[in-house]
Amino acid sequence: MEKTNKVKISFIAFFTVMAGWIGILAVPVIILVVFNIIDYITGLVASKYREEPITSYKSFRGIAKKVCQWLLIVIAAFVDWLIIFAGETIGLELPLIFLIACATAIWLLFNEIVSIIENMKDIGTDIPPFLEPLAKNIKKQVEDKATIKEDEKDD
Repeated sequence: MEKTNKVKISFIAFFTVMAGWIGILAVPVIILVVFNIIDYITGLVASKYREEPITSYKSFRGIAKKVCQWLLIVIAAFVDWLIIFAGETIGLELPLIFLIACATAIWLLFNEIVSIIENMKDIGTDIPPFLEPLAKNIKKQVEDKATIKEDEKDD
C-alpha cells in the first residue's frame, strides 16, 4: 500500500473515531481546529505588515492560546456530563448532549473568524463590508444566549 494511502486511511479513521466519540460536538471542533490553523498562518503572514514583529514568544503564546481553547471545550463537555449526571440522579432525563460545549466551540469559532478577518485586513485583503460585523454579531448572540443575566441570578 502506498504511503499516501496509509496517511489518508489513518486520517479518515482518526476523524471517524473522534466523530463517533464526541458526536454532535465533532463538527464545531473540527471546524475550530481548521480555523485555528488558518488564524495562526494568517497571523504569521500579517505580522510582516504590522509594526510589531513576530517573536518566538508571541508564536508560542499563540499556540498555547489555541491549546487552551480546546481545553475550554473539554471543560465545557465535562460540565455537560455533570449536568446530565445530576439530572439523572434526581430522576430527570435532560436532552442536553454537549450543549455547553457546542456553545463554547461556536463562540470560539466566531472569535477565530473575527481574528482571521482582522489578519486579512492587515495583509491588505479586501473584505466584504458585511462579513466582519456579521461574524461579530453572531458571536455576540452566542454570548447573549449563554450569559446568565445578573438580574435573573439575584432573584
